[in-house]
Amino acid sequence: MTKKPRGIRIGRIDFANVWPLFYYFPFSAFGTEIEVTQQVPTGLNRAMAKGEIDIGPISSFAYGENFEEYMIFPHMSVSAFSHVHSLLLFHKKPLEELDNTTVMLPTTSATTVNLLKIILNKFYNLQPNYVYAEPDLETMMKEADAALLIGDHAIKASWQDMGYMVTDLGAEWTRLTGHWMSFAICVIRKQAVEQQPELVKRIYEGFLESKRKSLEDLTALVQDARTLHGGTEAYWEHYFKNLCYDFGPKQWEGLQLYYRYAAELGFLDREVKLHIWEDNSVVRVTE
Repeated sequence: MTKKPRGIRIGRIDFANVWPLFYYFPFSAFGTEIEVTQQVPTGLNRAMAKGEIDIGPISSFAYGENFEEYMIFPHMSVSAFSHVHSLLLFHKKPLEELDNTTVMLPTTSATTVNLLKIILNKFYNLQPNYVYAEPDLETMMKEADAALLIGDHAIKASWQDMGYMVTDLGAEWTRLTGHWMSFAICVIRKQAVEQQPELVKRIYEGFLESKRKSLEDLTALVQDARTLHGGTEAYWEHYFKNLCYDFGPKQWEGLQLYYRYAAELGFLDREVKLHIWEDNSVVRVTE
């Protein structure tokens, strides 16, 4: 008797910035063909690397660590050209004065932590003392000169004026390089593509349809974000409109520059190639 293939396991990041990819995803249409797990980015990164998740939006840096095992869905990412509003460094003194100071990093991210290190090292020639901590700004800043927050933690902290300088890392990256930055990309393990190509294609189409419906009318997303996190309608409307959920040549170029810098500084141990999934399941490697 032929063994029935197991369901494809989808990972979901527990942050508002990926809502458009999931909000209208037709979960019920897939029944037992899929399983969904919700985690913070670092948890999802680990699960994907271990093969416990087959598809999901993971930190871009995590793709760089294991890219030989993955393909990337085109037309899906969490990217920005300039301000992101949810990747924020709070600091007591200007960036250029942070050398040899204590900078607190959240335990919830990989891409943004390394983006901060790239910016401070490569562009400001700084070597702070980095310390990981739970993402609570008040606690972090008791013993630090700067603290990085991402996602919903950063958004809520930005609504409180605690007297700190605030640097949006998306804006800083674009100012310094002139490029886009992709913070999360939607990745598939190659094994899942090889074993269940048609199911992978249907899942991809479900994500694209969810993205299209979400961005076509943001009303429901905005109301849910206000209910869950607070804030104004105008804030959330601007937040979702400002982020880019595409992943094409402009985003590829910016991400490859990020990978190049990460490798130069020793954060990645090899050159990263972008393996883009296509409808016919042919891998295209961008150089």
